[in-house]
Amino acid sequence: MTTINDNYLKLKAGYLFPEIARRVNAFAQANPDAKLIKLGIGDVTEPLPLACRQAMLKAVSEMGDRATFKGYGPEQGYLWLREKIAQADFQSRGCHIDASEIFVSDGAKCDTGNILDIFGSNNVIAVTDPVYPVYVDTNVMAGNTGANQDGKYAGLVYLPMTADNNFTPDIPQEKVDLIYLCFPNNPTGAVASFDYLKAWVDYARYHGSIILFDAAYEAFITEENIPHSIYEIDGARDCAIEFRSFSKNAGFTGTRCAFTVIPKTLKAKAADGSEVELWQLWNRRQCTKFNGVSYIVQRGAEAVYSEEGQEQIKGLIDFYLENAQIICERLTNAGLTVFGGTNAPYVWVKTPQGLSSWDFFDKLLQNAHVVGTPGSGFGAAGEGYFRISAFNSRENVLEAMKRITA
Repeated sequence: MTTINDNYLKLKAGYLFPEIARRVNAFAQANPDAKLIKLGIGDVTEPLPLACRQAMLKAVSEMGDRATFKGYGPEQGYLWLREKIAQADFQSRGCHIDASEIFVSDGAKCDTGNILDIFGSNNVIAVTDPVYPVYVDTNVMAGNTGANQDGKYAGLVYLPMTADNNFTPDIPQEKVDLIYLCFPNNPTGAVASFDYLKAWVDYARYHGSIILFDAAYEAFITEENIPHSIYEIDGARDCAIEFRSFSKNAGFTGTRCAFTVIPKTLKAKAADGSEVELWQLWNRRQCTKFNGVSYIVQRGAEAVYSEEGQEQIKGLIDFYLENAQIICERLTNAGLTVFGGTNAPYVWVKTPQGLSSWDFFDKLLQNAHVVGTPGSGFGAAGEGYFRISAFNSRENVLEAMKRITA
């Protein structure tokens, strides 16, 4: 009989969000008249910016004309989009990133998992706790961990994020090879200062480590003197890969477009001891396993950088951040302890009355008909916390807060 990848059997019973969906569906079937408000997964609700829609419609028309029709595009993404990304997102902030170092993809979630294709199986891997589950689960699938015990997988180095350290984990004393960092953070909403990221870059360069930096929420940063990219830190080109997304800032969750930055100066070691450029490996991986993002979607992403697109995206971000402020204020006034919501569209809530994360989830679902995300689903250190997303209509956010505070 054909065998399977046994590493999948090490995964917990269900990925966090499918488990949430299972419980919600069961409740909805048993209570068909209940009006559920979902503030769980980080899916946007507001329409695509007009500039992006118009660009996509124009691209559709081009696909109907033999003279302007586009077939397979470059696996790395069209140069006109990568040049705009390089200038607007990096060069304008003093980051020395070239368009050739940018790879357009169909999602940061995909890239943060697929990046493991170019790394060996003997690396020591560090993740924060709590953590975006994809970082952990893809390492389990790849065979980089042992079994799960008490919410942690053997073989991973967990870096606790708590209120005591402002949800910015301490740099480990021991050497680790791959480090997953996400700022603004999902799920806690915390941000990293220049000095904090500089300490990580110095650590990575000293040990020959690679930082996998997820900046999917950088557009939500409101405070000054907070870096939007790890490449704003001197030396980061030699030790960091950055992931970005159009999903949350421009509402591309349903149209799928993101990008990964791999500087050509970034190297790692082969089995024979030689140094290899990671750019070459990722380029080969993408050319072999990926056919590129559609021309239509990339034209929509290009419109993000137009004057109209920037104005419309700012309106979207402001809208979701206003939702986050409403959530923070209402829950704080109700006596709950909350974090985040200032530089990220997530509010990290301490569960009341000693309730566990899943108990609080069930309580809100059953009594308030509101769906959030149990903190324990992000790791053992997330137990006793609860994530609430600001991605929803103003009407639903206000109604949800009314129900919860009641």
